[in-house]
Amino acid sequence: MIPTHEQDITLTADDGYRLAATIFPTHGSDWIVVGSATAVPRRFYRRFARYAQARGVNVITTDYRGIGGSRPPGGLRGFMPDYVDWSRQDLAAAVAYASDRGPSYLVGHSLAGHAIGLLPDPYRLRAAWVAAGGAGWHGYMPSREQRKVWLLWNVIGPVATRLLGYQPMKAFGIGEDIPVSVYRRWKQWCRFPHYFFDDPDPVSRDLVAGFAGVGIPIAAVNATDDWWALPASRDAFFKGYTGATVEAVTVTPAELGVREVGHMGYFREHVGRALWPRTMDWLQMHGLRTTPVTASTMPQAE
Repeated sequence: MIPTHEQDITLTADDGYRLAATIFPTHGSDWIVVGSATAVPRRFYRRFARYAQARGVNVITTDYRGIGGSRPPGGLRGFMPDYVDWSRQDLAAAVAYASDRGPSYLVGHSLAGHAIGLLPDPYRLRAAWVAAGGAGWHGYMPSREQRKVWLLWNVIGPVATRLLGYQPMKAFGIGEDIPVSVYRRWKQWCRFPHYFFDDPDPVSRDLVAGFAGVGIPIAAVNATDDWWALPASRDAFFKGYTGATVEAVTVTPAELGVREVGHMGYFREHVGRALWPRTMDWLQMHGLRTTPVTASTMPQAE
């Protein structure tokens, strides 16, 4: 029988901020920490979490501050966290929770690829499998996507944040609304071909100092139709992990048997049926202990 039990919990980051999280417990000792993408709530990763749970692996998902269940009661206007807090504080709290309970691995999406090098203690993780990680620079995108991004950064975003006091990502069909401080920092780094590695700002220089010290194995998985994080964008960013073994994995919709993957499809069930077994196999090669897969392991649509 597939375990389906899940429990909502509250994590407390080192700076005292309280975060909404969900654990998917099972009989195994190993853990997967799911690292969310920018503006994406933890509920989006529930299907993958249940799949890993059915393989005998405990899973924790977390909402970063300002997102989903971690949104402040008063709303986002005037709420000014640093974008880095999502990595150094929020994801770090989930990693600490899991690694205090057993061997822990990261399965990440987009932002989570950046977060590994920003964690105060990345050594708590045994390995990381990250989808859709990239440098964010528009120059790696097709021309049509470049125009959309230019409008977001230079027209829509500045006007919307000035009027609302936050960035209304939900209105654009891109996840949830985000704090204006997160939007501005994200925009700043996306100006550069190698993201914050190219930013001369002293704050950014301090941030990237720890990347060379990351030594865990990393799989960086990108689809050929992920316009926000094409393989070239991935390669530009992940070369910053100079001390880690980074395995660049490029997938196509055709080989996965789907019409499209895009930036979000990696964690949708129709893609997951082909991709998630590969995810678990790679993590197993790096020590993750699972139970044998069966025909009923993939959770069925509800």
